[in-house]
Amino acid sequence: MNVAAKRKPVKGQGRTKDEDLFDRELADLPQELRWREWMGRIEAVLFASASPVGRDDLARVVGQGASVEMLIADIRAELVGRPYELAEGPGGWMFRTKTQFADAIKAAADLGDQSLAFTETEMGVLCAIAYHQPIDRAGLKDIFGKDVSRDLLARLRFKDLIASGPRAPRPGAPHTFVTTETFLTAFDLQTLRDLPELELAVGNASKETEATQN
Repeated sequence: MNVAAKRKPVKGQGRTKDEDLFDRELADLPQELRWREWMGRIEAVLFASASPVGRDDLARVVGQGASVEMLIADIRAELVGRPYELAEGPGGWMFRTKTQFADAIKAAADLGDQSLAFTETEMGVLCAIAYHQPIDRAGLKDIFGKDVSRDLLARLRFKDLIASGPRAPRPGAPHTFVTTETFLTAFDLQTLRDLPELELAVGNASKETEATQN
C-alpha cells in the first residue's frame, strides 16, 4: 500500500483544506518507512524549488517533532559520491552540483545568461562591495581610482548578487550597494562573517603572484 492510500484526515482549526488532507505524521507506517518517506518529501520539495527552502517550509511536510536537520543529514549521507549535494545557505537548503563538475556542465549546455561567470573587473567590484558594504559609487571610485560603470553594477544586480542598501551619509544621500542571499549561496557562505580575512586573502594573492613570477 502506498503512502497516499494511507493518508488520514487531520482535524484542526484555521487550516486549509489541503493541510487537513495532508498526512504529515504517517502514524500508521513503521518508523523506518516513516523516516524514509519524510526524507523523500524533503528531497522532492528541494528538488522542485529553484531557490533555497527554509526550515519552516520543510517542517510542513514531516511529522511534528521530526528533526529537519537529522533528515537533511541522512539525505546528505546518501549523496556522498554523487555529482550534486545539499548546500545550506542563509535562506535554507538547496540542491547544487559540485564544483568539480562545472566544466562538464558548461561543455554540455549553453547556459547563456544563466551563467555566473565573471570578468576580472566584475569580480573585483563584487569583492569590494562584499567587504565594504554598504558602499556607494563614490566609495567604489575611492577604491578603484575611477568610476565603476552603471552597466557593470546593473549586470551584478541582474544576477541578483547585489541590491540597493541604505542611503549613504554623503551630500545627496546616494544609494549604496550590498550583497544578497544569492551572493552567499553562490560563494558557499553562511553569512558575511564567513568571508575570508582580507589581509589573509591579500597575502595569499601576493604569494601566488610571487610564485607565478618565479
